[in-house]
Amino acid sequence: MSGLSPDVAQFQAATAFTGAGYTTDEAEAATETPGRRTIITQLFRLGSLGLVSAIASLVLSFTRSGGDDFLSIVYIVAGSVILFLVARSSWLNSVVTPLIKRILNRRTDLEIRDYAKVLGLRDKYRIAEIDADEGDWITGSPLAELDLPDEGVRVLAIERQDGSYIGAPGSDSEIQSGDTAVFYGQENRLQELADRDQSDTQAHEDAVEEHNEYIKEQEESTG
Repeated sequence: MSGLSPDVAQFQAATAFTGAGYTTDEAEAATETPGRRTIITQLFRLGSLGLVSAIASLVLSFTRSGGDDFLSIVYIVAGSVILFLVARSSWLNSVVTPLIKRILNRRTDLEIRDYAKVLGLRDKYRIAEIDADEGDWITGSPLAELDLPDEGVRVLAIERQDGSYIGAPGSDSEIQSGDTAVFYGQENRLQELADRDQSDTQAHEDAVEEHNEYIKEQEESTG
């Protein structure tokens, strides 16, 4: 609810809570705003407290068991299963979610939204970075001439070789050799586009035709 996609948020929360210490690009996103840093900090503390409590409980359980270790193990396993089921409970989630939203609204002005959902990253649609090389289809021509929207592909950004960044590039913008461009479209189309040669106009025509058929099918299924 802090703006990260559910899979990234879940992984980063588990990493912070367990102290696993994975370092990924998403870890930077999870700490780039005050609200997210507060969440991660609290997960660190709760994870450490939980570990200490678990060790203390195990020690006390076995030292006071009076020799009945099997019964202590049964209690521990049963308690762990109950905690696991409660943590995955949809009822608990429905109770806790409004509380989390109120806390986030108090602590940060970050818009609470699942950006993966906003961008429509489903039905095989993805965001991908493609490195432009000399001789590639995407290299050396203005975006208007590439007609990528007709293929169902959008260029979201271009990162130049010198480190400069063009967000929401216009139709006159040109992807140059050595650039890294950010594309939005169906996964199979992005994979094909990344390998397409500059002279392969037939692949472009096939992609346009395929996209038109897809749009027609979608309109018929919703109409």
